[in-house]
Amino acid sequence: MNDNFENDRSANNGFLVIPPEQLSADALQGVIEEFITRSGTDYGAVEIELAHKVNQVRAQLRSGAALIVFDPVAEACTIISRDEYRVTSQPSRE
Repeated sequence: MNDNFENDRSANNGFLVIPPEQLSADALQGVIEEFITRSGTDYGAVEIELAHKVNQVRAQLRSGAALIVFDPVAEACTIISRDEYRVTSQPSRE
């Protein structure tokens, strides 16, 4: 797959990949915190602090393991794994 696949909206259900460095520090922090608090993930018996979760997500964004995507139809953004993005980018085989 092309390294530039994020920029081809026709190949990815219209999602736009938003590079984290194009967001202000406050906007990036807000996107990450909203994603973390929306996910409602159960971390088991030990609760992980929000700041630690934010750092984990930032690291995944920096490494490219996670992407910020905007869905213009839903007018919403979220964070998904690069693998999940690739799966949603595949044409359906109906």
